[in-house]
Amino acid sequence: MDIRLAGLVDDSIVDGPGFRLAVFTQGCPHHCPGCHNPATHDFEGGHIDTTERVITVMKANPLLDGVTLSGGEPFCQPEACAEIASAAKASGLNVWSYSGWTFEQLLEKSAHEPGVKELLGTVDVLVDGPFLLAQRTLELRFRGSKNQRLIDVPSSLAEGRAIEIKQ
Repeated sequence: MDIRLAGLVDDSIVDGPGFRLAVFTQGCPHHCPGCHNPATHDFEGGHIDTTERVITVMKANPLLDGVTLSGGEPFCQPEACAEIASAAKASGLNVWSYSGWTFEQLLEKSAHEPGVKELLGTVDVLVDGPFLLAQRTLELRFRGSKNQRLIDVPSSLAEGRAIEIKQ
């Protein structure tokens, strides 16, 4: 399956715990002021790749603890991201995803967008919410602003409400 990417970072240590393959999707509707990845906003930017190649890169690194879907906005390409996430789970890796939408907004979207529901079902931890420059912080792990939450997605889906992971 095709996916539009800004790039891949193998052995990332800043996009979740342990060594991770960070998949930077291309295209983002949020355009958060102060975004650290503004080059990923353009939906026509980046390059077309395949989920098969991303999975091959993932499987070639025996040191990985997980895969992180970032962006851009992964939930704008949910089917392709779900395919990558499913392969990661099948390989025993954990999956994190960043989204400018909140968990609650993604639940609403999942009611009429099957790909969003499929992707949510493969994610272990969601870092949700837009980056807010006025709430920028360097003190919270894996988050850029204080409004962003670390969501335990499997527990949240089971409960029907966001369950935050406290750090």
